[in-house]
Amino acid sequence: MEKWQEQLQQSVNTLDRLKEFINVTAEEEQAITTLDTKWGTSPYFASLMDKDDPQCPIRRQVLPSLQETVNEYGIEDYLLWKENRETEEVRPDSIARQYQDRVAFTVTDVCVNYCRHCFRKELVVDRDLKLRMDVDEGLAWISEHTEVRDVLITGGDPLILSDDRIEYLVRKLREIPHLEMIRFGSRVPIVLPHRITDGLMKVLSGYHKVPIWLNTQCNHPKEITEMTAEAVYKLQTCGISVGNQAVLLKGINDDVETFRELHQKLLSVRIRPYYLFYCEPAPGIDHFRTPVEKGAELIRDAIRGHTTGMAQPMYVIATNIGKIPLMPDYYIEGKDEKEYTLKNYRGITTKWPNIPEES
Repeated sequence: MEKWQEQLQQSVNTLDRLKEFINVTAEEEQAITTLDTKWGTSPYFASLMDKDDPQCPIRRQVLPSLQETVNEYGIEDYLLWKENRETEEVRPDSIARQYQDRVAFTVTDVCVNYCRHCFRKELVVDRDLKLRMDVDEGLAWISEHTEVRDVLITGGDPLILSDDRIEYLVRKLREIPHLEMIRFGSRVPIVLPHRITDGLMKVLSGYHKVPIWLNTQCNHPKEITEMTAEAVYKLQTCGISVGNQAVLLKGINDDVETFRELHQKLLSVRIRPYYLFYCEPAPGIDHFRTPVEKGAELIRDAIRGHTTGMAQPMYVIATNIGKIPLMPDYYIEGKDEKEYTLKNYRGITTKWPNIPEES
């Protein structure tokens, strides 16, 4: 058995097991024992939790909370709405669609870490929604839809499938002539870096005309370790670029100092910030949500001009009609027929010529 499989086998998903890592509060224990929800993480990720601080950013992402019983803003049957699962188009349960040329291919509902803020909470965490993850049915649908050029393999976490299952998925997708890109969405580099083994690297390596990209999710600098850095480097030696899709989470990464450190530290381990997602209106995660404007303000106050532009993610809300960018134009102070007035991150202004469009 490989180390990553041992980590999964020894998952921290019971109260007694959790007490080996932290001093559990009465409120945490009540949530764990009374809420009907799936939770758990790898021993590796559990070891990063602060033993005595219930506000630890990793602890709050891992452990159930009584706040999950509050649902003022969450949308009922959110995933059905978000993934357009009740439309006239007939699709397998494994296929979610918001765009014409790309789809999300859900191949498992199992995770390493059951994130408390998960937008697929109804499916993966609370298990209120049942979907059939038939991989071959999904592959057949993709093969028949020649307009699809890009497939995101997601879950759950697809990288906890066996090497053979991942090889089968990648090989079958690459046999589809109209596909141009394969993407994986996986928290494995963050919560189970042991998974990037020689066997998996062999499956993913090599030059191909249909490249593989991977986007992970890291929400706090405390999640980034030397093991993550090594895992990401191994993926890049396979020809796989790694990006990050952070989620804006109240009390976890919604302050300037933490937000800047997160995105600088991501670059230091070769992960390129890609998206910052507003926390979606899935049921039971109200306590993680900030005002919508907060993400753009953090990019303005923590990133833009304050550190390299490579550290700046695109701030978006993911909706049933696709991702909506949420970056207001903070930098154009005004314009007239002659020129623009532009302001930089320090509040200093300059002028720029206004070039009209040719009629």
